[in-house]
Amino acid sequence: MLQDIRENAQGTIAKIIIGLLIVSLSIWGMDAIIGGFSGEPEVATVNGQDITEREFLRLVQMESQRRLSRMETPDPSLLNEDQVRKDVLESLIQQEVLTQDAENQGLALSESDIDNLITQMPQFQVDGQFNPERFKAAVRNMGMGPAEFRQALRKQYVTNQIRAGVVQSAIAADENVARLLRIQNQTRDFRMVTIPDSAVSGEVEVTDEEIQAFYDENSGAFQQPEQVDAAYITLSLGALAENISISEDELEAYYQERADDLAREERRASHLLIEDGEKAVETMATIKERLAAGESFSDLAKEYSIDKVSAREGGDLGFAGRGVYDEAFEQALFELDKGEISDAVKTRFGVHLIRLDDIRRSEVPPLDDIRDKLRNELARDRAAERYAEVRAQLADSAYAADDLAGPAKELGLEIREAKGITQDGGTAPFDHQGLVRQLFSADVLEDGYNTELIDVGDSVSVVARVREYHDAQQLTLDQVREDIRATLMARETRDALGSRVREIIAGLESGQSLQDLGAGEWVSYEAQSRSAPGVAPGVIQTVFSLARPAEGEVNYGESVNSQSAAVVALDAVNDGEVERDGADFRQLGQFLSSLEGQREYGAYQQFLRNRAEIERP
Repeated sequence: MLQDIRENAQGTIAKIIIGLLIVSLSIWGMDAIIGGFSGEPEVATVNGQDITEREFLRLVQMESQRRLSRMETPDPSLLNEDQVRKDVLESLIQQEVLTQDAENQGLALSESDIDNLITQMPQFQVDGQFNPERFKAAVRNMGMGPAEFRQALRKQYVTNQIRAGVVQSAIAADENVARLLRIQNQTRDFRMVTIPDSAVSGEVEVTDEEIQAFYDENSGAFQQPEQVDAAYITLSLGALAENISISEDELEAYYQERADDLAREERRASHLLIEDGEKAVETMATIKERLAAGESFSDLAKEYSIDKVSAREGGDLGFAGRGVYDEAFEQALFELDKGEISDAVKTRFGVHLIRLDDIRRSEVPPLDDIRDKLRNELARDRAAERYAEVRAQLADSAYAADDLAGPAKELGLEIREAKGITQDGGTAPFDHQGLVRQLFSADVLEDGYNTELIDVGDSVSVVARVREYHDAQQLTLDQVREDIRATLMARETRDALGSRVREIIAGLESGQSLQDLGAGEWVSYEAQSRSAPGVAPGVIQTVFSLARPAEGEVNYGESVNSQSAAVVALDAVNDGEVERDGADFRQLGQFLSSLEGQREYGAYQQFLRNRAEIERP
């Protein structure tokens, strides 16, 4: 072999390759050759600045994990990987455009600024102090190194400065806020008369010819889609738990172990809630000063708290255990001593001060009262350990098997059947799209393999295979005749009701009364809001879509469906009240300002994007 290599190295082809290398070196230099092998690939270039493939792939992985975490039952097969990659690349391009803009405006963070930001982040602290090891571990979990994290933080911070400047500079005119509130709080006076479908039943008839014509015109809608009949094995934690025996001694020991948890602790709290806005810090400082001066928490809650229900009781929330309040609120409450008042606590509702008023603990219930509950808990705990092991065995066995009989016998599981599964799914567990997608894949449908083991619920896994495939087929007229009849009846009833209503409205507009038209009697409604109870949503929609009537006049409208119709007479429009000093006015003003700021920032981003030179390989 060595002799062959030596001889080939002296041949014509080898000499040509060496010649090309020499030419390349003489024209472009060694850096060009080495760079071609060692340079980091890019996925896009923005104004000459590369976005590296490594950064792109890292963020693709992070975004995929984020989307999986938002699923009720995480299933990688449900991810649209092409869309994830597209979204991530677009975000990287936009981030680079914004970063370059910030640099052009002279916005930057020094290394000491970055250090200060990192050391103040709670997620990197232990007992209130920055912990380097926790920082490194957290950054590694993000798929980054410390240097990459620092650079990402620098980019995010400076671009957020511009964003905040644009968004916070937006203003909503008070008159616009007031106008919107007047519309939002508007009420209307109207009358209504209902026409039931029985009033037109004699006018509605569907013939066999009409059914045939509808079937012929819409034949494509009357197809039975392709279907499969499947065999499947289900492995569930609950089923494993049912087969686990718990002795009386084990149950007694578990009861003693759970004694502290079973004695439920409840805490009685009072709170004072203010809006989380620009003045929150100042307002909270004033409240704390007044508390320190001896004013009562109850009186201050009545004065300041925007939680009007508890404010009337001095902020009292009563007794509650864990799992009731917002996580941040609960954590602060259960860290307090009796009579102690917390620091400011921010939740999605606003900023709270919390006072712990009392603590009570319930007695541990007798074992006989909770025997079944504890037995089930302990069995499920034991089954959880077994479940992971059996799941791995089932996944391996089903992957290697030609059918489900072997895996079922090996693990003592039952083979079940399901019929008529379409690509839209079927009855559980085939209401899980990941499992259905596997069932209709080429490997399973055409080649006869088992599906992968799919997690279709909380500790419930399924493996399946196709038993029989059924082609799509046209449904006969006899199979769908009654469905078509019902559809046509509903359509003709709606049309007949609509005609009847329009006749009534025309008569009313010409000066006739309901009695003259034989249409029943008016039912009056005064000062009804958009969320009026007891009135059909379709009627309310019609009422608020009508133009304001002139003084002394009436505007008519209709609301029609296949069961009934309504003639609506709008008599008056009452403008909503506006309290310019009220919380609703402030909140709506802040909301409109934020919307305008976001719109302006979006336009600014698009302007920068349009100016940028973007290249994709």
